Amino acid sequence: MNKQRPTFQKQPPRMTSPFEAARDELFQHVMRCGVIGSEPGDQKEWFDNTLDYLQDRFHELSPAQLGELRVLGERFAEPAKTKKAV
Repeated sequence: MNKQRPTFQKQPPRMTSPFEAARDELFQHVMRCGVIGSEPGDQKEWFDNTLDYLQDRFHELSPAQLGELRVLGERFAEPAKTKKAV
């Protein structure tokens, strides 16, 4: 029998990019603020304000990345799709 113990290499913690950090923060805000299921006009205003905040907080993000964050956030805020019985 092999009596050697398995050795595990400790890896340094993975650093997240500013885009990943902003995305995660946006998703947390969406869940916490009740954006899911709100009126489309209210969602638009909320996303406008929140993305302005994220732009100030994460200076490293390009305008294209901010646009991508908005698309991801809007998709995340859509209500779940349910199948209707036929």
